[in-house]
Amino acid sequence: MQTTDKNTRTIQPSPSDMVIVIGRQFGSGGRRIGKIVADRLQCPYYDKELLAKTAERLGYAREVFDVHDERKPSPFRALLQGVYGIADNFHDTSMSAERLYKEQSEIIRQLCNQGSCVIVGRTADYVMRHHPGLVSVFLHAPVEIRAKNIVSRGESISEAQAIEKANRHDHNRERYYNYYTGKQNWGKASNYHLSLNSSALPDSELADIIINFAKKKVK
Repeated sequence: MQTTDKNTRTIQPSPSDMVIVIGRQFGSGGRRIGKIVADRLQCPYYDKELLAKTAERLGYAREVFDVHDERKPSPFRALLQGVYGIADNFHDTSMSAERLYKEQSEIIRQLCNQGSCVIVGRTADYVMRHHPGLVSVFLHAPVEIRAKNIVSRGESISEAQAIEKANRHDHNRERYYNYYTGKQNWGKASNYHLSLNSSALPDSELADIIINFAKKKVK
């Protein structure tokens, strides 16, 4: 399908281009596995850097947008803005979240139309749903295993704390995804081309499965 960039220049994705988007439960290794996939395909990899690029393009400090990192905008902040006229440049408001998401989506389109790439999160599977080379993947794992991963990478001091953190992040990601896509599909196997339990095999083998599946699908 043809798409256009901000200068209305027509871009026709190559038939061999693959846009591999990885959704994931917190602690399931999405970024780690995504990097392996991108490295083996010798293509760009994107995750939180999309957010940084968006902040830079809008002239905001990155810290302002950290609170919007895959989180649904707050209705309370939107109300404050409507009643008191809070400026979205300096406050965590629904307006700034909506503007951020639109700009982030435009960056995703531009990056994907440059050629094959791997993107983690950001509802990129929905943003690029019309791209002929889209391959959407969802990674999940038992929460106990994810908790061990979270502790091992130094993000929690105990497995009990890690489980709580994993559940909280998953809840935020689900609300974010469902809010911006208008669908209640986050984490549902039927919403993705491929759904994998990341605890079932080593990262290297999971990456091979994703790559082999993507190549066959795009062909």
